[in-house]
Amino acid sequence: MPTSDRPEARFSYEGLDRIIHERARLSVLTSLVSHPRGLAFPDLKRLCGLTDGNLSRHLAVLQEADLVSLEKGYDQNRPQTLCRLTPSGRTRFLDYLGVLEQVVRDAAQAAGKPQNAVGKTQNAVGKTQGAAGHDRSGHDRSGLAEPV
Repeated sequence: MPTSDRPEARFSYEGLDRIIHERARLSVLTSLVSHPRGLAFPDLKRLCGLTDGNLSRHLAVLQEADLVSLEKGYDQNRPQTLCRLTPSGRTRFLDYLGVLEQVVRDAAQAAGKPQNAVGKTQNAVGKTQGAAGHDRSGHDRSGLAEPV
């Protein structure tokens, strides 16, 4: 198709939110979406592989954008911060994932891959996984839904 016949800005992906798209914040939101009751700060830090200071800074950005809420309290007389997705944060994150899925479909189509291969990846042991991180048997292989 000649360049002049292509739709304008087809691959601009306006829905890729810069606040969410940063790697550490994407990790935080993915961890929280898989734990609807929230995560204690140390558990979130472990899942995301971040330092205390780095996680605190990213949580501040996410809280300012109304994507997460932080509840400070005590657990057995020890201070504890519980991190949760806000309802609007959950909606915004799921919308963002929809845009990412479109990016994957468009890239696969542009590369000439068959449509049934879109959204599939291979994990380290070669098992085919869907976009949600489940192998063909339906088991979670993403590491995101591990118990805390």
